[in-house]
Amino acid sequence: MMYEGTPDYPDRHRLWEIIEEYEANQLYTAPTAIRSFMKWGEEYPEAHDLSSLRLLGTVGEPINPRAWKWYYVVDTWWQTETGGMMLTTLPAIGEMKPGSAGPPLPGVSADIVDVRGSPIGAGEAGYLVVNKPWPGMLRTLYNNDDRFINEYWREYSQVDSDESADWVYFPEDGAKLDADGYVTVLGRVDDVLNVSGHRLGTMEIESAIVGVEGVAEAAVVGGDHEIKGEAVYAYVITEDGHKEDEALRERVIEGVEDAIGPIARPETVVFTPELPKTRSGKIMRRLLENIANDDKLGDTSTLRNPEIVNDIQAAAGGDD
Repeated sequence: MMYEGTPDYPDRHRLWEIIEEYEANQLYTAPTAIRSFMKWGEEYPEAHDLSSLRLLGTVGEPINPRAWKWYYVVDTWWQTETGGMMLTTLPAIGEMKPGSAGPPLPGVSADIVDVRGSPIGAGEAGYLVVNKPWPGMLRTLYNNDDRFINEYWREYSQVDSDESADWVYFPEDGAKLDADGYVTVLGRVDDVLNVSGHRLGTMEIESAIVGVEGVAEAAVVGGDHEIKGEAVYAYVITEDGHKEDEALRERVIEGVEDAIGPIARPETVVFTPELPKTRSGKIMRRLLENIANDDKLGDTSTLRNPEIVNDIQAAAGGDD
């Protein structure tokens, strides 16, 4: 079943009430929603009979390990264009790992490569590619074969002629491979910050921040910096019952330095009760970048909470 609207309207029981009333046995949602559930507290799901549930899934963006453990989920990676799931652990068969989407499904040949297209070793970050045809694969874009080839296939494909071609699909996601062949998706390659010549994935920094006790959700963007070129700006939502104070701000900074290194140290940590999100739950990072750079705000008409933008601006100004 599907329902229209946000999971907190008319109140925060809504999703769990639906599961209880209709005895749903699978719940498939996005990490953004899971982080909201964490912030609201366990009392809402615990108030309902959820015994019908046998499988929890997530999709749409990378999930950090702390949210994964709270939800204990089968994470999946795929795109509309791929026609179905591509990376995931098989429920009750494959071992699940916090924050990892898992290995390629049977029939899918995926790899992590460097900028030259060469496979990288375990523990290194690179670019996710699919190097062989797969069931359900896209064949073209409507009335636009050239765009289909240029946007999805040109980056790492070796095409010598019509008879000799090595086509590689590039979904424009960064990822990391572990020793067991499990893939952790790090996010879109354009969600990368260049701090003093170091390329840092926003998902890695956000995971480090959410790993700090008292933090429910975080969004990281880049802001202009005279010396570094780009600096890390973090927008943080606290869990209910935790203070937005200097002590927590320092723990956030220390958490990032411990997990990634001093190079990823946030230049600014802005506390906010919400993040600007579209009606589908996606974080509007463009607006957060506007705030970080003190630029004119772009269009906010697609937000479900446009009023929060002014609040974040005020908090960011006060933080300076």
